[in-house]
Amino acid sequence: MKNIVIGLIFALLWASASVATKLGIQENDPLILANLRFFIAGIPLLLFTYLFKKGPDYRLPFGKEWLQLSLFALLNTTLFLGLYVWAMKFTAAGIGSLAVATNPIFITLMSTLWLRRKPSPQEIAALVLGVLGVAIATYPLLDAGQTTLKGLVILMVSMVVVSAASVYYAAVEWRLPNLLINGWQVLIGGILLLPVTLCFADFQNSTLDPLFWKSVLWLSVAVSIAGLICWFHLLKADTIRASLWLFLCPIFGFYYAWVLMGEPVTLLTGAGTLLVIAGLLISNTSKLRLKKR
Repeated sequence: MKNIVIGLIFALLWASASVATKLGIQENDPLILANLRFFIAGIPLLLFTYLFKKGPDYRLPFGKEWLQLSLFALLNTTLFLGLYVWAMKFTAAGIGSLAVATNPIFITLMSTLWLRRKPSPQEIAALVLGVLGVAIATYPLLDAGQTTLKGLVILMVSMVVVSAASVYYAAVEWRLPNLLINGWQVLIGGILLLPVTLCFADFQNSTLDPLFWKSVLWLSVAVSIAGLICWFHLLKADTIRASLWLFLCPIFGFYYAWVLMGEPVTLLTGAGTLLVIAGLLISNTSKLRLKKR
């Protein structure tokens, strides 16, 4: 029962990221929102961990750990979230949630490439269904001008990047607890993005109004801290079952987008979502078979 409650909380929080991002960048530059989110999430998380968590594992990184954290931060925070927030400027919030749900499919495919293993027919089918589902759900929004091809391309590139980050994370023998890994990678990712933000962000035309700050705080505290704590708990309990909670994210995401953003929900939206969920199901079945082997 505990894991079910935590799974529902994770799905509800994780699915809200695209709508919160979309609301925050309506009158503001995406880079500013991304950078502030990283700092507001990373610094308090590290302070909390070092102040209240005891034990020899809760220490500062040293040696090659700094390089490992920096590479993970570059992929998982600077590039992935930087590209994702930028894509949301040209993409509907519901499509952002649906694209994020395809992440496990890309991770499975990238894992096969990392291990130099030929992708199975199930893995290829999962990828085709996931991409096709996103394309079908996107079509009415492209027609309505709420999503552009540019935004969709940036969004899919961000999915490839975060999948590479996940494969890299799994390949490293981490000696730090998950809370510290998350805190440091978010903070380092913000530091790496800062020069780009200072050089290219449109500060002059950004209002930083109350809605912007509400979005930043929600993304920082609810998504980057609370959501990831729930995710790490689910992963620790059962990796395969944890990814099943991602099935709910596109459903919640489209609901948020419909209620808060007024985005249309059509038959094509439902069909595309079902295809993505089918792809996730095939992907998880394939991973379960590999695990048993």
